[in-house]
Amino acid sequence: MVDPANLKGELLGLLRSSRAVMLTKVAGLSEYDRRRPLTPSGTNLLGLVKHLAGLEYGYLGASFGRPPVERPSWFRDDPYDEIDMWATADESSDYIVGVYRQACAHADLTVAELNLDSPGHVAHWAVGRQQTTLGVLLIRMAGETAQHAGHADIVRELIDGRTGAGNDAVAGDSQYGIVQAIADGFR
Repeated sequence: MVDPANLKGELLGLLRSSRAVMLTKVAGLSEYDRRRPLTPSGTNLLGLVKHLAGLEYGYLGASFGRPPVERPSWFRDDPYDEIDMWATADESSDYIVGVYRQACAHADLTVAELNLDSPGHVAHWAVGRQQTTLGVLLIRMAGETAQHAGHADIVRELIDGRTGAGNDAVAGDSQYGIVQAIADGFR
């Protein structure tokens, strides 16, 4: 049971856990494997980290008048114009992971210094819906990060078969065969 008096701590703990998973997904891979698209939409590990860095800076920073000290290379005046789902040739993994770590630290300061009911403003949301609170954005950020950590787990499995929060499990072919056989029964 979540202690209502520590709801902010619980939410931040969930967010930090998903952040850690994201970072394990890019660990130990080549630059190529971090960048290569593995779905028709182009989903790749480095792009997911880059996207989350922008969300951290936006939802848990700029929405409370706390923009990043140093603007990431992909930021544009209109967030819909940002190149945030893949890395350009001149953006190294070290740069993107570093920006993500800085964005997370920046967001953690915002969370530490504000209350869950502190007012925020998301400029790119629909007019009339731009006003929000830290609590709402912390829930949104925890959800976004968990969702993308799930995507990253699947992408990592496609690269080298590694699954789980620490990449410590290897998917087995026998399980795949069983699942495929069941699906084949519905053709």
